[in-house]
Amino acid sequence: MRTIRALCLALLPPLAFGAASQENANDAIRAVVDQLVAACNHHDAHAFAAVFLDDADFTNVIGRGATGRQKIEEFHAPVFSTLFKNSHLDCTDIKVRLIRPDIASVDAHWSMTGAVDPSGNPWPGRTELMNFLATKEKGNWQILVFHNMDLPKNEK
Repeated sequence: MRTIRALCLALLPPLAFGAASQENANDAIRAVVDQLVAACNHHDAHAFAAVFLDDADFTNVIGRGATGRQKIEEFHAPVFSTLFKNSHLDCTDIKVRLIRPDIASVDAHWSMTGAVDPSGNPWPGRTELMNFLATKEKGNWQILVFHNMDLPKNEK
């Protein structure tokens, strides 16, 4: 009986959890996005990785990535000190979909200025989409799986 109840709860639509649950998740997950943005703008790989679970997966816009918080930090440290050393990130249009009370899917559009490409040339303003699954463990939302993608110019 417990298994059937757990399965039913897992399959309930987000509205079954109530507007208050969705609103609380929205606020908490937007705070996670704010932490990511602040870490990027301070070029701080440790702070960036802090919002990920210990066993999280990260994939960048060219399909490269890292697994685990420590590896995610190590992956970002070199780019924060080179390509993104003078960059500024803005994040807009954040959409949170509560899948269960402890799992959410997040889409956030972002743009970056001040970055350079691998050859050291100015990287024109970038417009991209981050998508991630966040889980709530011990009262805190953290990222479990994260993907970035480039968007075609003039699309959002």
